[in-house]
Amino acid sequence: MNYSIPKLPLTKDLESKKVLKKLAFARAALAELKGVHATVPNVGILLNTLALQEAKDSSAIENIITTHDELFRAGLNLNLVKNVAAKEVQHYSTALKKGFSFVEEKRLITNGLILSIHQELEQNDAGYRIVPGTDLKNDKTKEVVYTPPQNAHDIKSFMSNLIDYINDDNMDNVDPLIKMAIIHHQFESIHPFYDGNGRLGRILNILYLIAKELLDYPTLYLSRYFIQNKAQYYALLQSVRDEDTWEAWILFVIEGVESVAKQSISLVKGIKQAMQNYKHTIRKDYAKIYSQDLINNLFMHPYTKIDFLEKDLNVTRQTAAKYLDTVASHADKLLEKVKIGRDVYFINTALMALFTQYDYKL
Repeated sequence: MNYSIPKLPLTKDLESKKVLKKLAFARAALAELKGVHATVPNVGILLNTLALQEAKDSSAIENIITTHDELFRAGLNLNLVKNVAAKEVQHYSTALKKGFSFVEEKRLITNGLILSIHQELEQNDAGYRIVPGTDLKNDKTKEVVYTPPQNAHDIKSFMSNLIDYINDDNMDNVDPLIKMAIIHHQFESIHPFYDGNGRLGRILNILYLIAKELLDYPTLYLSRYFIQNKAQYYALLQSVRDEDTWEAWILFVIEGVESVAKQSISLVKGIKQAMQNYKHTIRKDYAKIYSQDLINNLFMHPYTKIDFLEKDLNVTRQTAAKYLDTVASHADKLLEKVKIGRDVYFINTALMALFTQYDYKL
């Protein structure tokens, strides 16, 4: 069945009783997540570590699989990483941060921003599709399940309409979470790029919530929910095209927001508790080297190194090395010292344990 992409806004009432009931729970979970953000002493910790989690989950949907170990090495230095998948994930994280910085300031999602994010994701400037021949196929059967617009003019027209819809609340006064579900479906149906549409669409979800001030940092791992329910995610996307089942799709997305917000709350609280434990232990056992800047540095990167500490604390290289070696020698194994190539790194064992605890099983 051919799907005729509608121009937005949709001409139907999507605020059913089921949807409105779900919305209340999802909005409450998002509000709580914003609240726990404020309890972390340095928001850079959330941006550096949690953005990588979203990047890992989003990329995994498209079978760009990487381990946490490779992922965090990539976060330190792409040249250390031979795993192409880890580099892909790192590009996603960089693209997400770039988008967040723009939207936090402008509260807009522009055509230029979308193209810039895509360029970062794919490491090229191919832009919107101009050559026909793109089809979406079933991974297993290779059967064509959907053919997006093929004409370059149509693609640009649909994207222009979508961007207007994203930014102009007067076009549609439905709840932003319903709008986010519509925006995501519309973007994936337009499929404007040759590659990277899924990952970019999932970045847009986060940026839209930030633009509408429902989220203040990119810590909602909606990609995790999509990968945990991958078959349902793709089936519902297509079901809207085939059978106009908008309510089921919107309920699925709202349920994901609530579920993942609760997971993110637990993870942020876990990070906060781990920071308190490190603070207490280091202040008690190593009072001479203790500082809040030291604690912040140890949680800014799951892997840290002497250079980072030297810069962050404005100390000599010898002093930075002494601090890290001292903490790594503690009986509680707060840091694990490892050598990668010619460099020595110190792994925050509590952070790595948290990320493993909240990881999904592929």
